[in-house]
Amino acid sequence: MRMNGVWVPMITPFDDGGEVALPVLERLAVDLLEAGAAGLVALGTTGEPASLSDAERRKVLDLTSQIGAPLIAGANTVAQLRELPGGVAAALTLVPPFLRPGEDGVVAHFEALAAASPVPLVVYHVPYRSGQALTAGALRRLAAIDGVIGVKYAPGALDAQAMDLLADPPPGCAVLCGDDVLLSPMLALGAAGAIAASAHLATASFAELASLWQAGDATRARPLGHRLARLSAALFAEPNPSVIKGALHAAGRIPTPDVRLPLLAARTSTVDEVAPYLYGSLLE
Repeated sequence: MRMNGVWVPMITPFDDGGEVALPVLERLAVDLLEAGAAGLVALGTTGEPASLSDAERRKVLDLTSQIGAPLIAGANTVAQLRELPGGVAAALTLVPPFLRPGEDGVVAHFEALAAASPVPLVVYHVPYRSGQALTAGALRRLAAIDGVIGVKYAPGALDAQAMDLLADPPPGCAVLCGDDVLLSPMLALGAAGAIAASAHLATASFAELASLWQAGDATRARPLGHRLARLSAALFAEPNPSVIKGALHAAGRIPTPDVRLPLLAARTSTVDEVAPYLYGSLLE
């Protein structure tokens, strides 16, 4: 499976009664794909999976797996991996959070998961959330595991480890940007693409940015990347996906801006900050 381009980790929309709005989710998925998304991610962090019931998670997976588009599903345990429905091409699997098992422990963990998984794995490395730092060498060890096809790399900053990894990306394993504001520089440095929640909005522009960098057109990519980074910063001004949901609701694309606890809905003033990037001239 090709992992190039911009994949969108989908929100889970809720209706006025607080239920998962499945028809809206389907329409949103189709819209994103038609606008140029390379594929979709269901039940990633943006989809609030921890606040969904088992039945709700199953409904989301059943629906998205039947759309016929490339689909990655969030799954972090052997049980979750084995329950994935047909139509799921790969699983997005988090580096074990909180425990901080060390690099050898992380590698052993993914070796065991990959051996048991019915689908390939995309390792989600987000050290500022998981608490587990990994060197570029450890990431290459993960990339070499049979069944690991990608790394969603969210380092929080382009540090020495990021530069090392992107200077010589591991063969057969796509390095995907997981920090939306860093998308343009990571593409410029050699990332294959991104899993970017910001691409719920201005999807075509995010897809264009990836295409421009892959074509080596820095003259056009650089200013577009700057503008999209400002959009991403506005969308992440409050805990994700609160602002994204607020912006989608303001645009009439989802019925409510609601999130579930412990998240809170974004402030109206924060959502208003996004509008100029979507309806004004800032992305032209």
